[in-house]
Amino acid sequence: MSTIPDDLSYTKEHEWVAGLEDGRTVTVGITAYAAEQLGDVVYVEVHSEVGATIAAGDAVGEVESTKSVSDIFAPVGGEIVEINSAVVDNPSLVNSDPYGEGWLFRVRVEEEPDDLLSAAEYAALTSGES
Repeated sequence: MSTIPDDLSYTKEHEWVAGLEDGRTVTVGITAYAAEQLGDVVYVEVHSEVGATIAAGDAVGEVESTKSVSDIFAPVGGEIVEINSAVVDNPSLVNSDPYGEGWLFRVRVEEEPDDLLSAAEYAALTSGES
């Protein structure tokens, strides 16, 4: 299994969040574990537009792979301020660099969620020890 970065927060739906400690704008992506489970990602779409307000838990897009289609859930609520056009144009970035160039969107957070997991908690979840 791939490395789980300690400096990110995670959801039970396999999204990651970066930047909660640094300010109000966070970056969101799907985890390497999710990317591995999906297989080769061939299509990424974020349904919401820049400027749209989303709530934590909203389905805001989808990832299609050679194996399946999965919804992307917003791990935080707020305003979408950027969508990663590079990953829309080259969906394989989700597989090749899930915690770097494969990020999906950025959100200006209105309220910090209280149900995010630490790296250790996410590791336990993905190893079946939750």
